[in-house]
Amino acid sequence: MSEHEVEKLRLYSDPACADLLKAAAAHFGLQPEQIMPGNGSDENLFFALRAFCDADHPLAYADITYGCYGVWCGLMHIPSHIIPLKEDFTLDPKDYYGLNQTIVLANPNAPTGIALPRAEIEGILKANPNNVVIVDEAYVDFGGESCVPLIDQYENLLVVQTFSKSRQLAGARLGLAMGNAKLIADLNRVKFSLNPYNINRLTLKAGQAALEDTAYFDRTRAAIVDTRAWTKQQLEQRGFAVLDSRSNFLFASTDRKDGGTLYKELKKNGILVRHFDAPRIQNWLRITIGTPEQMQTFMETLDKIMEE
Repeated sequence: MSEHEVEKLRLYSDPACADLLKAAAAHFGLQPEQIMPGNGSDENLFFALRAFCDADHPLAYADITYGCYGVWCGLMHIPSHIIPLKEDFTLDPKDYYGLNQTIVLANPNAPTGIALPRAEIEGILKANPNNVVIVDEAYVDFGGESCVPLIDQYENLLVVQTFSKSRQLAGARLGLAMGNAKLIADLNRVKFSLNPYNINRLTLKAGQAALEDTAYFDRTRAAIVDTRAWTKQQLEQRGFAVLDSRSNFLFASTDRKDGGTLYKELKKNGILVRHFDAPRIQNWLRITIGTPEQMQTFMETLDKIMEE
């Protein structure tokens, strides 16, 4: 960052985020008015619920998915329509047809990592023409199909992406909401009523640079996908059930130890994984993919624990 840019830190950031929007529009093949940056994609999602849900307009989402959807519904007194995933943790698109409600789909889903094909999401869009369908694509760059190419076809589609995962800028706090210009205008009304300067100057510059450095993005993303495949193979060789993940983590379980016990024993050995208390997934662990060296250490530690 130049000395000139450092000097500018005493000034407020650009509320229009013009330079970042220009870079994002070029990257995604959209117009600037079809994009709204957020202070992390969580802010984009929160604004979307403020704009498109209320006591008379429930939010429909899966029973096993990103936990903040339910938290935000509680905070904003939005009724939740919780739709169970199938036994194998896949989503049946027909469960979302004709709901007459706002819908949010994490795709790939968290914590399962399972991705829904774009064509099936398109079916949900067609079946709910008068309701907003939010597609949360936090993990899409690790093997999912983005719905960004559908934005110009469906006025009810809102796609949300983050810079925290594949672009490795979690500490910068930056996300993007992308959709029909009218939807984005609604989100901006929420933003400007709360905090026009939601993205700081350093993050605006970092986000622009991340979008322009496609070589680094492709290289690091490919490395994570390769390490994910190796880790999945290693777990399956040890008898673990591992879901078909299209994210930067794996969702795995074993009948040799319950999930809570395995989580605690890994933590004692300095390895943190995610364990959930929800009955359907209490014996499953979400394992984030690190470097090859980190995953080798994970496997060695896991072997030691399983032998005890």
